[in-house]
Amino acid sequence: MDLLQGFSFELPTRIEYGPGSLSGLGPFLDELGASRVLVVSDSGLRGAGVLSSVLGSPGLRGRHVESFEEVSPNPKDVEAEAGAEKARDMGAEALVAVGGGSVLDCAKAVGVLAPQGGRTRDYEARGSIGPEVLPLIALPTTAGSASEVTFSAVITDSEDRFKFTLKDVRIAPRIALLDPELTRSMPPDLTAATGMDALTHAVESFTAPSAHVLSDAAALQAVELVSAHLVRAVSRGDDLEARAGMLLGSVLAGIAFSHSDVGAVHCIAEAMGGIYDAPHGACNAVALPEMMAWNREACPERYARIASAMGIGATGPDRGAAAAVEAVRGLAKEVGLPGVRELGLRREDFDELARRSVRNGSNASNPRVMTEADYIRVLERLWEASSTPGS
Repeated sequence: MDLLQGFSFELPTRIEYGPGSLSGLGPFLDELGASRVLVVSDSGLRGAGVLSSVLGSPGLRGRHVESFEEVSPNPKDVEAEAGAEKARDMGAEALVAVGGGSVLDCAKAVGVLAPQGGRTRDYEARGSIGPEVLPLIALPTTAGSASEVTFSAVITDSEDRFKFTLKDVRIAPRIALLDPELTRSMPPDLTAATGMDALTHAVESFTAPSAHVLSDAAALQAVELVSAHLVRAVSRGDDLEARAGMLLGSVLAGIAFSHSDVGAVHCIAEAMGGIYDAPHGACNAVALPEMMAWNREACPERYARIASAMGIGATGPDRGAAAAVEAVRGLAKEVGLPGVRELGLRREDFDELARRSVRNGSNASNPRVMTEADYIRVLERLWEASSTPGS
């Protein structure tokens, strides 16, 4: 670690953590002076009863409240624009986002578009987001994206099926209410995918060239929490301690990667999400082990520290790095992740996926330089691993 390396660290979101933290919603809305509130969520959470419990909570009583629930697993530009129109029509003074990363990212875009107008992609360029942004309170219901503490939003262009990012500290939620009770509604497959997504954030943050002492500390603690609690959370969804461990691990991983970066796993995942409309967390999860195997030679000392955080002892960086790869591969199998073919991957798309991956802004943050040919080689490995019995 270079102790003379400069860095900046900013966390504009206030975090309130603990079972029952939903009870703080009303006082925080009062602090924002918000009597007209748009709740952004999705229809699945209404069906699970989570959205109804939030809408019926004391914190929203006595306010004019409407909901926008047309958010898909990969939020689209047109969805954010529709949400913004609803926010404008009702005169929303604040947003409350209830859901996973897709909902939170969509709400961030709504917060920009409602007061500033235009199309979602108008704000893709850095510095294009003005100061007028609706304040956002985030209530995450998954433990993976950590969008509740990041200042970026990944949105899909519905015409060219390409994912782009809005990034500015102004779009970070003002307040994140982290209540592990709200994550109990996640089914096992979603728990597994989002949990491995959190692990991906931690691993890629820790191995990014821009990693520094503060992001490292958060990333390693995230690896420890996720590896210790993911299997329990998947197999025993009502285990509140396991849910809490995953939620805290996810948040720490989010703090880590928003202050360094992610890498090639995300480049592949976002390319797959754009083309196949496959869930982002699941795409990250299935790509992580093979990309770690590809990257291992570039950062063995870092991977060995990841192995140590997972509770694995090994002698020397090379053995430690190999142990980390196998541990992550084993964890992915234990929680029953699908193969890439089940997510829609087709061999005839490899060239296009590779082109999109190289174009991704996080490609330069991978610890090993990645060309289009390199991405195709990793995709071939993923394809073959997906055909292996028990993979």
